[in-house]
Amino acid sequence: MTDKHTVDLTGVSETALMTLRIRATEAARPDGVIDDPMAVQLVDSIDFDFDKFGFPRRQDSAIRAVQFDKYTRRYLVDHPKATVVALAEGLQTSFYRIDASGPGPDVGHEFRWLSVDLPPVIELRRALLPPSDRVQMCAQSALDFSWMDRVDPADGVFITAEGLLMYLSPEDAMDLIRQCAKRFPGGQMIFDLPPSAFAPLTRRGLRTSRRYRVPPMPFTLSVAEAADLVHTVEGVRAVHDLPFEQARGRTLNALMWAMQRVPLLDSARPLTLLLEFG
Repeated sequence: MTDKHTVDLTGVSETALMTLRIRATEAARPDGVIDDPMAVQLVDSIDFDFDKFGFPRRQDSAIRAVQFDKYTRRYLVDHPKATVVALAEGLQTSFYRIDASGPGPDVGHEFRWLSVDLPPVIELRRALLPPSDRVQMCAQSALDFSWMDRVDPADGVFITAEGLLMYLSPEDAMDLIRQCAKRFPGGQMIFDLPPSAFAPLTRRGLRTSRRYRVPPMPFTLSVAEAADLVHTVEGVRAVHDLPFEQARGRTLNALMWAMQRVPLLDSARPLTLLLEFG
């Protein structure tokens, strides 16, 4: 691709460019925590002022992507013909990472993918990402539940909501979880949330640089509230508070290890939750 593609996203959709830049920067390192050549290619093909987001040498979005890939693959090992539904997928390149190596040993490339996002983002994905006959794109809000009608649950459904639920109102976030649990018994859903202790800050929107403030994040859950979803949401039969994946650097890994194991730090750590529907 010789000419760069001009991108003009706003609001929550613009965060797709921020997380893309973090993943690409990490993937370009020889010691990076993620192998994501497609992310590097995307950044090189986009005409956008990525520097507005601030210092890019963060690992959080890359580690999160590795974690989401890991549990997607685990589901696909047991459900090789499942449909993966990527809600508010932004400029994630998860399908290409998983498809490049296969979901797991002795598992073929039979899974299907449904990308759900707002029309400007889907337009970008169509323009910049290579097509596949196993990928469908749905240009609408994840809160327009008609996307569910496009999913055949017969072979299993795995729903990813990477970097989505925190930007929804608590009512909308819980309704999305309830509807997924109702429609897809036997399926699973993975999503991430900011630390509950920082809710007063995240609800206002965090500044990453002088020129950029992350949109407000109204929704989060405490560890106890997350565990209680098995009682408060019909159809949720199990909740897994997932451990952090390996980071780059001993100090960061030691901090993450402590946060995962010291109950007093529960409210200070971000959560990644895996729900099983029954």
